[in-house]
Formats: sequence, structure tokens, C-alpha cells
Amino acid sequence: MTRFEFIVDGPPVSQQTRKRGKGNRLEDWKKTVLQEAKKYWSSQQKTATGLVMLQITYFYDSDKMDVDNIVKPIQDAIKGLAYVDDNQVSDLLVRKRNLSSNFRIENMTSTLAEGFARGNEFLYIVVIDAPNQEVII
Repeated sequence: MTRFEFIVDGPPVSQQTRKRGKGNRLEDWKKTVLQEAKKYWSSQQKTATGLVMLQITYFYDSDKMDVDNIVKPIQDAIKGLAYVDDNQVSDLLVRKRNLSSNFRIENMTSTLAEGFARGNEFLYIVVIDAPNQEVII
């Protein structure tokens, strides 16, 4: 796998949406995530069969979402594309960053730069090979 990254315009839809009787909205969000992921998927990439790390950063203007509610719909949406099954995700990093606050980005990729250039809330999603499972930092 090595590295797969993509952006999705936000705000994300919470996993909790299902519990509020808005199941279609959740399913529509998952379809949107997969559709956007496919735009960045290249024919040279291969679906990961080993353990992976999922990194999600939500760049927001006004936020009402807990980070833990962001993960599951995205994780489910890219199953079958980025990895065979979401049980391969052994490591997870989820962040929220306010677009109006001051922060520094190191090693900005062209994909992340594209997200900022759009001028609205977005999610930056990265799937990479999992770190060494025998070392915990």
C-alpha cells in the first residue's frame, strides 16, 4: 500500500446520525466518501491486505462534532478500496483543526494543499502501512 490520501468536503456526518433516524444521510455520506476516494485512487495502487494506519484530520469553520463520531463512517466507506476489511486498521489518528486558528503544516502534500485551496471545511484522510506492531511509542 505505502500511502493513499484524499480529501472530502465537510462537514462529516456522524455515526450517531443512524441513532437519530437519519440513516439515509449516513449512507449518502459513506457513498460520498467512497466516490471522493476513488477520484484519488490510481491504477498502480493495490488494496492493502495487511495492517494499516488511518489518519483523519477535519479542518473546520464551525464544529459541533466529537472526533470519535467522525471515524466509523469513513472507515466503513473505504473498506474494499483502501483495505479489504476495516479490522485491518490497527492504528488511528483523528484530529480537528479550526481553519481560522494559527497552525503550521509540515510536509504539505499536493492533496492537502488542494483541500485548503477549495476554501471550505474538509477532511484530509490518509491510509498508510501500520507502524511496527512490536513497538509502542
